[in-house]
This record gives sequence, C-alpha cells and structure tokens, in this order.
Amino acid sequence: MSLTPEFAKVSRRALSRALCGLAMVFVLGLAASPALAQSCAMCNATARATPKDGQRAINRAILMMLLPPLAAMTLGVGAAFRYGRRRDQEKERGENGSDPSSASSETKHDDRG
Repeated sequence: MSLTPEFAKVSRRALSRALCGLAMVFVLGLAASPALAQSCAMCNATARATPKDGQRAINRAILMMLLPPLAAMTLGVGAAFRYGRRRDQEKERGENGSDPSSASSETKHDDRG
C-alpha cells in the first residue's frame, strides 16, 4: 500500500492539528489545576462523613450528571467530522469533474430525447 502525496499531506495536517489540540488541552488543564485543588471544603467534609452507600450514591450521581454533556459533545464532534468528510468528498468530486449525480441525469435526459 503506497501513500500518495495528497494522503501524506492530509495525514500530516491532521496529525499537526491533533497535536496542537492535545497541547491546548494540556495547557488548559495546567491552568485549571489550582481550581481543582481548591475543591469545596464543606462538600468534601460532608461527603466523607456520609456512609459508604451514600458516598457510592454521590459518585453515581456525579457520573449521571456528566453523561448528558459528554453525549452532546460526542454527537457534536461526530457530526462535525461527518460534515467535514462529506464536504471534502464533494470538493474532490468537483475538482475531478466526475459528479455521478450529474452524469446519471444527463443519461436520463439523452434517453428521453
């Protein structure tokens, strides 16, 4: 399997974007670490004072509250990638001049007339 120059260019671009995104997440994570270290002392004390069943319930409640935003972000990112892939495919079809939908409509038109 040989890599075409176009594929190599696209994969390098995707890799550089991914690394840039990872670096941004890392930097933002470092900036937010002091805020994470300052968790609410009263909440922490209350959670530690509850029995094990209560602590498990709190953990499950936190996970349940995280699921809707995570699902929304996953669907949003998936839709963005799908749209981008479809846009790129349409752009490639336009550059190559081979649009299958226009070719089929031309043959139908020729059959009638």
